[in-house]
Amino acid sequence: MDTSPLSFPPSGTYEEALDRAADLWGIERQYWDIFGTQHFATAEGIAAVLSSLGVPSSTREDLDEACQERLVRQWTRATPPSLVIGETTKTIPIRLPAAHADGAVTLTVEFEGGDKESWGIGLRELPATVSASFRGSQYVEKQIPLPFQLRLGYHSLAIEGEGIRPVFSDLIIGPDRAYYPEMLAGNGRAAGIAVSLYGVRSANNWGCGDFTDLKALSKWVGDDLGASFVALNPLHAIPNRTPYNTSPYLPACAFYKNFIYLDLTAIPDYSRSPLAQKIVESPKVRANIKALREAKYVDYHGVARLKLRMLKVLFRTFLTRYLAGSADTNAFREYVSSQGDLLDCWAVYCALDEHLHKENSDIWLWTDWPEPYQNPRTAETREFSRSHWRSVLFYKYIQWQIDVQLGAAQQYAKDCGLAIGLYHDLALATDRFGADLWAHRRFYVEGCRVGAPPDDFSPSGQDWSFPPPNADAHFEDGYRLFAESIRKNLRHGGALRIDHVMRFFHLFWIPGALGDAKRGIYVKDRSEDLIRILALESVRNKVIVIGEDLGTVADEVRETLHRFGILSYRLFYFEKTNDGRMRLPHEYPRQALVSASTHDLPTLAGFWKGRDIEARLEAGIFGDGEDHRKRLAARETEKQRMLDVLFTLGLMPKNCSRSAADYPDLTGDIHNAIVGFLATAPSTLMVLNEEDLMKQLDQQNLPGTTAEYPNWSHKTRFTVEELKQVPARDFALMYRGWLNVTARLNR
Repeated sequence: MDTSPLSFPPSGTYEEALDRAADLWGIERQYWDIFGTQHFATAEGIAAVLSSLGVPSSTREDLDEACQERLVRQWTRATPPSLVIGETTKTIPIRLPAAHADGAVTLTVEFEGGDKESWGIGLRELPATVSASFRGSQYVEKQIPLPFQLRLGYHSLAIEGEGIRPVFSDLIIGPDRAYYPEMLAGNGRAAGIAVSLYGVRSANNWGCGDFTDLKALSKWVGDDLGASFVALNPLHAIPNRTPYNTSPYLPACAFYKNFIYLDLTAIPDYSRSPLAQKIVESPKVRANIKALREAKYVDYHGVARLKLRMLKVLFRTFLTRYLAGSADTNAFREYVSSQGDLLDCWAVYCALDEHLHKENSDIWLWTDWPEPYQNPRTAETREFSRSHWRSVLFYKYIQWQIDVQLGAAQQYAKDCGLAIGLYHDLALATDRFGADLWAHRRFYVEGCRVGAPPDDFSPSGQDWSFPPPNADAHFEDGYRLFAESIRKNLRHGGALRIDHVMRFFHLFWIPGALGDAKRGIYVKDRSEDLIRILALESVRNKVIVIGEDLGTVADEVRETLHRFGILSYRLFYFEKTNDGRMRLPHEYPRQALVSASTHDLPTLAGFWKGRDIEARLEAGIFGDGEDHRKRLAARETEKQRMLDVLFTLGLMPKNCSRSAADYPDLTGDIHNAIVGFLATAPSTLMVLNEEDLMKQLDQQNLPGTTAEYPNWSHKTRFTVEELKQVPARDFALMYRGWLNVTARLNR
């Protein structure tokens, strides 16, 4: 039998007590940055993180008392609030007073389907594996053999027995691996195109891409490219306020989506509403739509204002039928019922936001609302919801229409031959002024912000200005919100990208008291639990999972992702050996997605021309002079390395120059060669950004900027109608040609 290393009362210095607390609350005391430099957490930093978690840390006595309280809570509860196990697990742990270690317990499981079973289990023959001592009491941990057939799903567990307090736990049984379709078995591969849906241009949309445009795009990807999926930006709901609230990676709500993607004319209530049709056909509105459509960049505010106005007209038509109990509104009733409290909170938030801003145009954030409305569960908020039920119902109607149109888009993509269909993206961040913080505040930690340590792109580190998740709150609540975030974002898709997948392992916390990203600290999460739940939702919904694991990633992170069948994320720009040599295609891992770049990086054409360097100079991110010249020189070196590899692999025509200096722009030959490089890598999935396929210069986002650069608003080079024409057709033929080569290689 092992003895617990944390029996109390302990002894030692304040620093030793701080280390014990750091271990108990998952605070990492050191990390290595991208430059290979080791950083150590300071006592001040650890104490600040503990304070944000509600842990007193002024004295050794405070720390010891807090540690003891945490351990006592853990050891006096027979099973933890959440128990996440695998489909091949044989036993579960139980903790109980040593005096009752030889008694018996009754284990009851209520399965997800509603059936319930109980078993009596004797403990005498089961050896104790761990022991602990607190406040004069002895405790032991034993492993109980599971007496039932394991079923994947969300169940509840109850344990009773002499000398122990009856406890109830959420029992989550997940698979050992995420979903992996048969088409990708062996050497199977799939390819797709990534597109920022907001930027898709067409002859009929209202200034930003919509779900009807997505259907047209899917047909082109299937028919002309012969690819298997369309990868999308996160579709999360955002405030749609330029320039500070347009990032799809900083959602107001991670559970619901942005209404600007709706095609209003495709909503059945449009054809039922003569008033809506009259308004849309009026000269003023037609001129507004035309101006939004022809604008160089997406005008989020203009599009949102117009669409919201028209949606209210459509809703009036719907509400008449809804109140009359029309059968065609039953689907809406079922949708609302299935969404429960999550949708209700979101709709009430939207209704309150609109109402209070209308009363006072200076109120933009819920933190500025009258105090009674800053909590979704106050009597005042409930009364508002009751008295403004039409407005609340309206925002539920919007999400229902999004769900209907997105579902239809996924089905259409599959019907067009896209084996995977739509590939969705789940953002890491949550806007601290958004609905999720308003509705679910206890699941976030106040007093700290998430960011990233210094790297070659951000020498001072990054402060992303949103709060970290409260791991204990999720653990104690059965991971319900986490599971919903996965479930709702992989809905109507065949693949899901997890932005910054390291979030499941640890995040870089910046204590507000320190205020400097360089002094941030990594804090762990319950990675095995989170990834197994992710795998469960993946298997249930038959969705491939890709984990964005760029940056400094510990070996154990990628090992865990690999064990669970989650694809890694590998970029042409970044895949290099320790000596700086670019990896060859055959050196890329099989269990991965390969791509050239991302929304935060220069496009292929922009990289080759140095457009990103010039954009940073124009935005004031770095100054003119020596720094600028060094960056341009370094870029020439990178281009030469790329060119050398492309020639070595025989992907460039032999009569072309081998000097990068002879190519100020990305030529067709180099473009073709890079796509070929990606296509011949053995990785399971390949995706090419639409901007890279069409040789666009500007990237979607320039990190570190807001108003200095038109982030998240660049439109596609071609409209969906022009995709069948030259030169878009030539790019499609090139891409399809490489996919045919890949298919032959697979055989």
